[in-house]
Amino acid sequence: MDATELQHPGDKTARIGRVARYALAGIRIVNGAVALTAPSVIVRKFGESPASDNAAVYGLRMFGIRTVVLGADLLVLSGAALRRALGQAIIIHASDTAAATALGLSGRVRRPWAIAITLISAANTGLAVTAYLTERSEG
Repeated sequence: MDATELQHPGDKTARIGRVARYALAGIRIVNGAVALTAPSVIVRKFGESPASDNAAVYGLRMFGIRTVVLGADLLVLSGAALRRALGQAIIIHASDTAAATALGLSGRVRRPWAIAITLISAANTGLAVTAYLTERSEG
């Protein structure tokens, strides 16, 4: 720890919170864009055929645009609106983690893919919690 960090310990915390927020925004925008523009890529990852799973393609496109908008919110909002969006992010990503875990435990998704999506969702939850706690302490 250098002298600057000793003088301004909140700066490092704020920086970590911003990195978490921007990382989560980027993940949401990229994943949402893929779901919106190339849902077949995701459907194939689950071992299904996009040609025979129109409902999955529709659902991915529908949630893709929402995910892009939620990611953009993390980039442009501030104050109470940002804290609300980050609080909602915790709920969204924790429920994603629970859903991925349930799919893996039920055997409805191949084990390696279930582990991967569970870990990714848990990491997103961690980013959301980190960003929220930092923003809450600053606001």
